[in-house]
Amino acid sequence: MEKIRISAVRYANTYPFIYGLSEGGFETRAIIETDHPTECASKLITGRADIGLIPVAALPQLKESHIISDYCIGANGKVRTVQLMSNNRFGDISRVYLDYRSRTSVNLVKVLARYKWNRTLEWTATSEDFDFTARKKGEAVVLIGDQCFEYENAFRLRIDLAEEWKDFSGLPFVFACWASNRVIEAAFMDEFNSALKNGVENIDKVVERFGSSGTIRGTELKEYLETNIDFHLNQEKKQGMDLFLKLLKTL
Repeated sequence: MEKIRISAVRYANTYPFIYGLSEGGFETRAIIETDHPTECASKLITGRADIGLIPVAALPQLKESHIISDYCIGANGKVRTVQLMSNNRFGDISRVYLDYRSRTSVNLVKVLARYKWNRTLEWTATSEDFDFTARKKGEAVVLIGDQCFEYENAFRLRIDLAEEWKDFSGLPFVFACWASNRVIEAAFMDEFNSALKNGVENIDKVVERFGSSGTIRGTELKEYLETNIDFHLNQEKKQGMDLFLKLLKTL
């Protein structure tokens, strides 16, 4: 029987999921790859993966989509790893460079610009060789993932986009959710969700395994996973997700 192909995000916020899947033996039962969020979406859209932890903004692009888990990458306030950064005052910013690794976050900043900040900004795409730190007067960048910890001290202005969304909407934000592009066998899904649950409920073990490598380490990683990331896709987060997708359609 052909193995199910799973695409997961390669950032620290996904460590609990990777831990749970590993402990559940999924590394031998499925093909698990870690990718940037945009690539997770691309694999699911083009059929190169069956299950993906995909950016919420990509859900409407799937011909067939099924949200298959009660777990997600979300935040109920400050997330730290999705930020608008600049060395200018906010009112002086006119151009924003958008992280090529993201779909949801670059759309979130556009929603906030229109509906919260009432700003018209010039949006500029980036690529893999782009230097995010070499910004000129009037420029800002949207950065996602672990590199936010690495670069946040290089900028004088840092605006946390999840915190801005919470202030604007009163709701938490969902950056990515587990989705499939076809119906998956129920028994596999039950075991898959149990594995995710195991990872989310054992952060200390996750930190023990992953906390000595990467950009976010040790106690800082533990605090990030326990304080900044909210993994439960509850009703309030679904409301936030629905509102974001509704506003996104108007852009």
